[in-house]
Amino acid sequence: MSILRVHSLATAALLSLILGSSAWAKDVYIAVAGPMTGSTAALGAQIRDGAAAAVDSINASGLLPDTKLVLRIADDACDPKQAVAVANRLTTDGIKLVVGHFCSSSSIPASDIYAEAKVIQISPGSTNPRLTERGLTTLFRICGRNDQQGRVAADYIVRHHQGVKLAVLDDKSIAVKGIADIVESRLRAAGEHTVRQSYVAGEKDYTALVSRLKREGIQIVYIGGYYNEIGLIVRQAAEAGARLTVIANDPLMTSDFLAIAGEAANGTLFTFMPDPTKNAAGAAAVARLKASSLSAAGYTLYAYAAVQAGQSPSNGPAPSMPPGSLRPYARAQSKRPLARFDSTPGETMPLLASSLTAGATIPSKRSSRTDRPSQHRTERSNDEPSSI
Repeated sequence: MSILRVHSLATAALLSLILGSSAWAKDVYIAVAGPMTGSTAALGAQIRDGAAAAVDSINASGLLPDTKLVLRIADDACDPKQAVAVANRLTTDGIKLVVGHFCSSSSIPASDIYAEAKVIQISPGSTNPRLTERGLTTLFRICGRNDQQGRVAADYIVRHHQGVKLAVLDDKSIAVKGIADIVESRLRAAGEHTVRQSYVAGEKDYTALVSRLKREGIQIVYIGGYYNEIGLIVRQAAEAGARLTVIANDPLMTSDFLAIAGEAANGTLFTFMPDPTKNAAGAAAVARLKASSLSAAGYTLYAYAAVQAGQSPSNGPAPSMPPGSLRPYARAQSKRPLARFDSTPGETMPLLASSLTAGATIPSKRSSRTDRPSQHRTERSNDEPSSI
């Protein structure tokens, strides 16, 4: 199953739910919701770009005759309260499909609101297992889960770094604490001793944490967190002369991490789903994004596929489909579990290396959306953002 082709029965089921009685309406409104501002805005930009590119492509193709998709962009800043406000507004406004949210801490509370309103929600990046384990029939994800990522990371550490001094860190958030718990549990089950500590997201100075890691001779650090804080920890560890290797989760899939960590990013490892830019079925989407000076990296094509999953027509009747089942192209791959940063600032960073030394590249500079059509409107909750 390709990244950009969802099973025809699945797409038919989603299409009938999304368009419903509005199938002959001139405009059908869908939304992408995620962190368009705040400390994880680089990841929000990826899902925004992917969703917008998919909407433009579908409208240009004539795939939905007599219907035009209109995309609204909603900002939750990865904050649960803002996510609830966004979900309430989108359902009130008659949105048929929501691509999002990104952070699990946003997706989980928002999903209850979408479910009550019978709005389809497809998350391209929420990895907490609990999201799709609550039986909501309107909720799907197209990304791997924390229990998959945690297993891959822990098994890699045991295979390649058995007996070294280990630490497991997390930022206490719902989205990533779970994956750190899984890594720690599997390491302990394998007989490894770990130092476990949490840190506060949003801080700028992690030298006290780094000093402890250096003092205790830690060699491998697994961090469940986001690119801003992990980038600072990596850079400050290098500045302090701490000789350690950082392994982290999927939010490192952005060049912003490289910009923050600088040369210290070299050798950092992280888990992520299979790279859709290497899939021949996605070549046309990658080319369209590139023509608009946008990168297809990270979650961009996962958001693109989420829009397609919700809008592609199909022949034949559509049976019921279990919630959370749209994951054929986003399962964790134990044979190619990690990517390694191995580049210099201002150039490129490897992306999902098939070995641990080389891989595809993306521009270090973040893309902008200033060239997008005005139909892609950005909204923000009135609630003030808070730390994740």
